[in-house]
Amino acid sequence: MSAELETSEGVDEPEKKSSGAPEKENHTRMVDLSELLKEGTKEAHDRAENTQFVKDFLKGNIRKELFKLATTALYFTYSALEEEMDRNKDHPAFAPLYFPTELHRKAALIKDMEYFYGEDWEEQAQCSEATRKYVERIHYVGQDEPELLVAHAYTRYMGDLSGGQVLKKVAQRALKLPSTGEGTQFYLFENVDNAQQFKQLYRARMNALDLNLKTKEKIVEEANKAFEYNMQIFSELDQAGSLLAKETLEDGLPVHDGKGDVRKCPYYAAKQDKGALEGSSCPFRTVLAVLSKPSLQFILAASVALAAGLLAWYYM
Repeated sequence: MSAELETSEGVDEPEKKSSGAPEKENHTRMVDLSELLKEGTKEAHDRAENTQFVKDFLKGNIRKELFKLATTALYFTYSALEEEMDRNKDHPAFAPLYFPTELHRKAALIKDMEYFYGEDWEEQAQCSEATRKYVERIHYVGQDEPELLVAHAYTRYMGDLSGGQVLKKVAQRALKLPSTGEGTQFYLFENVDNAQQFKQLYRARMNALDLNLKTKEKIVEEANKAFEYNMQIFSELDQAGSLLAKETLEDGLPVHDGKGDVRKCPYYAAKQDKGALEGSSCPFRTVLAVLSKPSLQFILAASVALAAGLLAWYYM
């Protein structure tokens, strides 16, 4: 300590500031970006973890039609992301993270789209409003702030290599999809032999990027924006649920769980004074039919798709 005091006392104030600046800069450069992302997005993880939709997905409470539409949302998202990655493959702030052979998902998603929709899938595929907003953000980053592209690439691909594998098994079991991979090609990384080792390589490359602290903080902020887009999807899901209930009641179709005596349904109980319910059938199938409406399908589909990204973080 005394040596440090003697050294500092022999340096003028301006010289102290000057001599300390390079050391501070070197310190900020040594902070691992992967650790900053992990800590900086923790709150977003916690919020996502507590959403009912995420919990339901893990339980396998998902219909095939929604998973089919989720694949559509993923297709548009990754088409945009990989277009911008190709555009910036030589940019110094992204080039070390460019692994098209190992990571790119668009080709796999095309196979899944063909499985779910058929050969004319391009004519049927539509992008939901929330997905469109995220796609627009990705294009903006790729064209105007490419140093932030790492936030989107890291969030998506590292998650796909981790929790995405869990989601694949859930989907195959819940939807009875072929174990040979039809419909879940998105989760199959044929050119990655060891996911754990590849993730370590990716993080090492990312941490080695020559970025100052300000840029790293902007990347963390961008990652949180990505999570915010996901939260907007869940907000849409809530709105869709409210809309579903409203349309059901307006059509005179009370919601029932489809099990047991329909007279036990609270809505029917409230309507008993309007006539006998003998012979009434549960309108559950009609409620499901409401779900087939395109306006609700695409909102729910985007919710499933971006939920996969959120869930994936939990298993990284």
